[in-house]
Amino acid sequence: MAVMNFGGVDENVVTREEFPLEKAREVLKDEVIAVIGYGVQGPGQSLNLRDNGFNVIVGQRKGKTYDKAVADGWVPGETLFDIEEACAKATIIQVLLSDAAQIEVWPRIKKYLTPGKALYFSHGFAITYKERTNIIPPADVDVILVAPKGSGTSLRRMFLQGRGLNSSYAIFQDATGRAFDRVVALGIGVGSGYLFETTFKKEVYSDLTGERGTLMGAIQGLLLAQYETLREHGHEPSEAFNETVEELTQSLMPLFAENGMDWMYANCSTTAQRGALDWMGPFHDATKPVFEKLYSEVACGNEAQRSIDTNSKPDYREGLEKELKALRESEMWRAGAVVRKLRPENN
Repeated sequence: MAVMNFGGVDENVVTREEFPLEKAREVLKDEVIAVIGYGVQGPGQSLNLRDNGFNVIVGQRKGKTYDKAVADGWVPGETLFDIEEACAKATIIQVLLSDAAQIEVWPRIKKYLTPGKALYFSHGFAITYKERTNIIPPADVDVILVAPKGSGTSLRRMFLQGRGLNSSYAIFQDATGRAFDRVVALGIGVGSGYLFETTFKKEVYSDLTGERGTLMGAIQGLLLAQYETLREHGHEPSEAFNETVEELTQSLMPLFAENGMDWMYANCSTTAQRGALDWMGPFHDATKPVFEKLYSEVACGNEAQRSIDTNSKPDYREGLEKELKALRESEMWRAGAVVRKLRPENN
């Protein structure tokens, strides 16, 4: 483990140079890793582990997702099993089901958590809010976390490109004395670029805040507000979308990702620089109270309870699809579909 300085603050990180893939394989050479769930994170993590040479199997109930696993090369009865059989075979159980599904399936997983096994999550939700989820692991197993900072799709895509997606790691319970080596080896195995230390609580607090904030909720709200303002002042959908979304995602964000916001500013026109610097403060002041309220709702458990209550409803999927359909069919994203088709690479 190395100590690195981030903006004046020291943090513990693990790089692939100090913990190479060969070392990860050695640490886990006698382990059977069962990836439970093949939805959002399951495919990327399991396929990366398999391609990296680890002994990995998948546990998934029958249905469309099971069929997807078969299409990805997992063989029923050999590397693909129902959830309970996979848990029985495993020494490390990676629980990559949705938070709501984890609550439902937990009794079936718990009975296979015999002494010395490891219970792995990619989200701190189940353990941090264990009084609400009733997911309470036995004391004689390791409880660990690797949380890639992106979707399973991004994790897989970057792996195939020879790159790595940064991940956080945490140890909630070290029953065997091997939890650190296990969690870091798994982090390297699933395709992490580097691993930074956190706790289950910090991971879920930052994750829920981020998803509802700049990663998804806030960005959609900001984009829609600007798009609507331009449209209400007579700008056509194409112009409004290009100025709101297309330039952001196709021009500026790649520069931002490559070298940071300061570098992006330095490589924009002086007019853009002046406007950005002048309006940064008002946007910060307007949104900071919203972020404070959001973090407070996450920290007190209200946001988790809303998620549990909503996602546990029998008709949740139907209601969700209606909301997503309304988003998809809004003018801004219908305009976006046309703009994407007109990109040079699509013609």
